[in-house]
Amino acid sequence: MAKIKVNNLHGFRFLNLIKPFVNVLPEVAAPERKIQFKEKMLWTGATLILFLVCSQVPLFGIMSSDSADPLYWMRLILASNRGTLMELGITPIVTSGMIIQLLAGAGFIQVDHSIKEDRDLYNAAQKLFAMIMTLGQAVVQVVNGFYGDPKDLGAGICVLLVLQLFVAGLVVILLDELLQKGYGLGSGINLFIATNICEGILWKAFSPTTYNTGKGTEFEGAIIAFFHLLFTRGDKSRALKEAFYRSNLPNMMNLIATLVIFAVVIYLQGFRVELPIKSTRVRGQQSVYPIKLFYTSNTPIMLQSALVSNIYMVSQTLYNRFPENFLVRLLGVWEPYEGTSHFVPVRGIAYFITAPHDISSVLSDPFHFVVYLIFMLTACAVLSKTWIEVSGSSPKDVARQFKEQQLVIRGYRDTSTYKELKRIIPTAALFGGLCVGILTITADLLGAIGSGTGILLAVTIIYQYFEMFVKEQAEQGGLEAILN
Repeated sequence: MAKIKVNNLHGFRFLNLIKPFVNVLPEVAAPERKIQFKEKMLWTGATLILFLVCSQVPLFGIMSSDSADPLYWMRLILASNRGTLMELGITPIVTSGMIIQLLAGAGFIQVDHSIKEDRDLYNAAQKLFAMIMTLGQAVVQVVNGFYGDPKDLGAGICVLLVLQLFVAGLVVILLDELLQKGYGLGSGINLFIATNICEGILWKAFSPTTYNTGKGTEFEGAIIAFFHLLFTRGDKSRALKEAFYRSNLPNMMNLIATLVIFAVVIYLQGFRVELPIKSTRVRGQQSVYPIKLFYTSNTPIMLQSALVSNIYMVSQTLYNRFPENFLVRLLGVWEPYEGTSHFVPVRGIAYFITAPHDISSVLSDPFHFVVYLIFMLTACAVLSKTWIEVSGSSPKDVARQFKEQQLVIRGYRDTSTYKELKRIIPTAALFGGLCVGILTITADLLGAIGSGTGILLAVTIIYQYFEMFVKEQAEQGGLEAILN
């Protein structure tokens, strides 16, 4: 018992360190009344428009944004856009949330979510850490020459760039908080990720940008290129082959693979175990408690993406500075990808946690694929299982909710509820995490547009918004009541 008290003291002492910052941290006030669905739609739309505008506004003062970009392959899923106000995207928020949640789950930060003060301090800690990470990443990118040599830029421009990135990051944090506090639908993080991914997929399907590939002018968009090649090439069979299998630009097979993965994920969203429950307080009141196959939704892949993106950034930053250092090369060796200015890891840890570009890459380096496969499946399964313990959705947490609401599983005693939940929930989380990993790898190998990770995030987020819409519709008396 003495040990537990000591741990609690240390945990609460950490949260107490946040108290001086609570009054100075920017905050969105909670709504004083219930926000109607139409208002939520307006707030969500306004938030989305502001994000899209910031994604197109270039940073003032940059000399060049053509330097090596360690996050090029992950920008879609990080909701970031190179050289704009949304350069950092959601990386600081996701990373800070992941670290704070894991520290709380491991017992380093003791928090009682039933106590309002603890909840407020905990949320303030996440926000403060996200702001610190935003400032830190902004300084690292400017100092490392992402926008030009700092000596050529000058101290004033460097400070201005850091300030722009920090303020834009703060805006993202507040927009996310605005939606999560009930003014809008879902969370800003999910909204920005889904929008960025869907925008990328649509662009690669319908982009009117043209390139000279050596075989003539071709459109970037897969669908536009399909019709263009079909109508302009004399050899129709060769034109079809080019439209479906061209390797330098998005092709129709990439688009078909994307649609197939979309359909599979939506289909798997319906898999669930429904536990029959009844109330011990109201006689005859019965219902079901659904435990989905994707019990932790897109959280495992989001956490895995945040982890990999931070490894990429650290690895390439160090490699640019110390390319001959053994430990740095062990972390990752970076080279331009097939004549482009985009760098990819070709050796080291960063290489082995990067998805193969296609099936031919798997055949040429099967060891890389095996290591990547093990990493992805292990990371998704472990993060999924760990997340239920730190996010309040573990068997113990659900059993406590049942007890507070005086609910039991039909056919089981009150004391047996926890055992039944413990049998089902961890298995669902583990298996769901494995399925997420398998789908991600499959999509990457098939060449799906937007990467397997991106597609999985987009589909699960869109499905969540669909469920929110259905719930709001049911609560407000149908579709007509919502729209009128």
